[in-house]
Amino acid sequence: MKRFVHILLVALMLIVALPTDASAQSRRQRVTGASAARWSRDRNGDSVLNITLLPIRIDEGIDLEKHARMVRAVKKVYPLAKEAAARLDELELQLATIDRKKDERAYTKAVEDALKEEITPMLWKMTRYEGKILIKLIDRETDNTVFKIIKDVRSGFVAGFYQTIARLFGANLKLEYDPEGEDAVLEQIVQYYNAGLL
Repeated sequence: MKRFVHILLVALMLIVALPTDASAQSRRQRVTGASAARWSRDRNGDSVLNITLLPIRIDEGIDLEKHARMVRAVKKVYPLAKEAAARLDELELQLATIDRKKDERAYTKAVEDALKEEITPMLWKMTRYEGKILIKLIDRETDNTVFKIIKDVRSGFVAGFYQTIARLFGANLKLEYDPEGEDAVLEQIVQYYNAGLL
């Protein structure tokens, strides 16, 4: 038990010693590029484990249950957001090769129908909260809101239709991702997920 307390104290001291005035961009690069642990040799030839601790955002009013809920949601929906970004890039490449507007509309409708068939079962298994997290993470990965993506790919009418349906279920396709503001905790969780620490 004493050994555990000593390890915990050393970890806390290292966390407190982290620089706090680094810019968000350099912090993001440090977190994304950080490895959890690596082995090296000291002067005597002994193996030493070097552990890189990521910065921890501490909010006074954070609720651990809400945080754990957000972690579960990110684990479930972040792969879907990454897949959505990859498919959007693929769609844009395909649309660039099509000349006629009529063929573009037919192609995007076919892609939409295929996605509906594939993704609808997954969406029915999601909670509203996970859906809201997914909408924000898609914005994070694509730098566009879900509403804008639908509007660009299909039309404003279709985007408005989906927005109306989303609002009926308590969601909003126009939600924007704000990593410096209200989504700072979500950004931290995503960075930990990307670093393989969750």
